[in-house]
Amino acid sequence: MPDTPASAPNRDMVGKALSLLTLLGDHPHGAVASALARESGFPLSTAHRLLGTLVREGYAKFNPTTRQYTVGLRIFQLAQTVSVAYGFAGMTRPILEGISAATHEATLLAVLDGDRQLYVHTVQGPQQVRVVGEPGTHGPLHCAAVGKVLIAFSHDDVREHLIDTLDLDQFTANTITDRDAFRTEIDAVRTRGYAVADEEHEAGIRAISVPIFVNQKVVAAVATAAPAFRASIDQLVQHVPQLEEAARSLSTVMALR
Repeated sequence: MPDTPASAPNRDMVGKALSLLTLLGDHPHGAVASALARESGFPLSTAHRLLGTLVREGYAKFNPTTRQYTVGLRIFQLAQTVSVAYGFAGMTRPILEGISAATHEATLLAVLDGDRQLYVHTVQGPQQVRVVGEPGTHGPLHCAAVGKVLIAFSHDDVREHLIDTLDLDQFTANTITDRDAFRTEIDAVRTRGYAVADEEHEAGIRAISVPIFVNQKVVAAVATAAPAFRASIDQLVQHVPQLEEAARSLSTVMALR
């Protein structure tokens, strides 16, 4: 049905509300309306009105003492629904815990979300120095092992689009920022079946990742990540068979969603 003069502004307000909700998610400890208005570029009156709607519908909470807004439990409910729908609940976490028990390092599960990766699960190893990949947070694709895998094994059109258009921002001295070199790297990932990141996103962190397929389509990537002082790339490559076995198990679980 085409937009009517009345429906177009309503749709615009929905977009603004979702934009404000996304901003609110960047403030897990809460934010006042004036700060959210400033970050969003909305007039304070508009921000107040949108936040009131989000609170009324359960997508946000308001603390009258601190005057701060936080994300509401309705978001948690939706997240749980999405987790189940995509096969990220149930037996997924025990499989990831099994990888960490074997490698003694962190295990990460990520999916493609537009031109970024989204962490779905993180299981830490028993070591004191740990790797952080908070579930629900995004990260760049071009300099992460999971990101390279998600690009390399995506549909041809998606892969070519990402290779051609991603911002190859430099995070460390090892980040690949040359377009031709990046294409070569992705081709190499497709050939060998796994990706590595050698201190490319964060100095001092290395990772290795393999794809997870469901019905011959890549749905996620699983990785082992470790501090560079504790694991060389060669040592991480030794975990590939364990990751591939886990990827097959994760594929089975996700296919049953």
